[in-house]
Amino acid sequence: MRLTILGGGGFRVPLVYRALLDDHRAGRVTHVTLHDVDATRLNVIARVLADQAAEVTDAPEVTVTTDLDTALAKADFIFSAIRVGGLDGRAADEQVAQDEGVIGQETVGAGGISYGLRTIPVMTEVARRVAEMAPDAWVINFTNPAGMVTEAMAPHLGDRVIGICDSPVGLGRRVATALGVDPGAARFDYAGLNHLGWLRGVYIGGHDQLPRLLGDSDALSTFEEGRLFGADWLRTLGAVPNEYLHYYYFTRQTLAAARAAAHTRGAFLREQQRGFYTRLAAGEEPAFAAWDKARLEREVTYGAENREAAAAGDRDSCDLESGGYEQVALALMRAIAHDECTTLILNVRNRSTLDMLDADAVIEVPCYVDANGPRPLTADPLPGHAAGLVCAVKAVERDVIAAATSGSRALAVRALATHPLVDSVPVARRLLEGYQSRIPSLAYLR
Repeated sequence: MRLTILGGGGFRVPLVYRALLDDHRAGRVTHVTLHDVDATRLNVIARVLADQAAEVTDAPEVTVTTDLDTALAKADFIFSAIRVGGLDGRAADEQVAQDEGVIGQETVGAGGISYGLRTIPVMTEVARRVAEMAPDAWVINFTNPAGMVTEAMAPHLGDRVIGICDSPVGLGRRVATALGVDPGAARFDYAGLNHLGWLRGVYIGGHDQLPRLLGDSDALSTFEEGRLFGADWLRTLGAVPNEYLHYYYFTRQTLAAARAAAHTRGAFLREQQRGFYTRLAAGEEPAFAAWDKARLEREVTYGAENREAAAAGDRDSCDLESGGYEQVALALMRAIAHDECTTLILNVRNRSTLDMLDADAVIEVPCYVDANGPRPLTADPLPGHAAGLVCAVKAVERDVIAAATSGSRALAVRALATHPLVDSVPVARRLLEGYQSRIPSLAYLR
């Protein structure tokens, strides 16, 4: 199989390549094309991959290109891992929102809306080029905001674009571990949107083990979401939320912790990665060792403001490895290419899975995957409080997509004003003015 990675100079690409190096089965990926608009970053990551493959005799061949059409030609699968605007854009997403007294995380609230507004025009053009250059390829979308971007690409690619995220994978693994069961043997009942979902059941042999966990305060304190949300709130919900719901359930506390921090997450990563790419471009360090050191630093500091707000302490050592999105991507490719049937939590079109949303709304749910692609499994309705939040955020996502497609400033303001974490028209107007002053690519909104 031939795999193309768009955003091939991105920091997380070696995680994907590591999964490919570990796969020695028949029909595996034998060629990887890295595409990026930044040749320096592209060459740095190519060096990291070369170090990774140094002792692997059947490592997939790697080529690099800055030409999109060249990258797409002959691809069987295309991973989209593009960060439009780079980390300068992320730092602006977060800081402008924080200055207005609202949550600015890169995929949640105002920050996620800004990210979507500058990303969707680029990704819809990518989708058009894929449809023309590689119409039989499957696109696996990592580009954030993942659900929103996947939905924006679907009119051009249909069900051949699939969004993935590592958050549900990590959540399932942590909950299963707290229950003392094998994550690979469990069936997870999970439903919602990307970064807005709830784990509602963990089934072993047809029996739901989650009530046992919710009744055990000691067990709940052993994993990150248990400490973030607290045993009482989890019992009230009767479910374990995705970690990103901490921004909704503990908004004031998380915002206060973020504003008290010396820098935003985006600003931290911008400086860290600037140093990493500069040093490796100059050939100052062994490539893979430098990358792995930077990766560990990223993981240790991930979600710091949420843990500070919840007094949850440091991350456990078991959470310092990748959440597993590269393994999900590999399993997804093999299921489609070789009919290796499996069940994965993915971002796909709703069809009739969640009855309060229309068929084309992209949701995040368990899917059965085979050579025909993914099909969402039947799901119980979400409870009222969760359904209300999902519907509100989906309406915002739709306004963002419409604004990005039409260039409508009014729709962009409406998306910001109606988001549950903004809820103010004057603040929404100031937010958009702030984003346009910091992010030149948003000048198209008029």
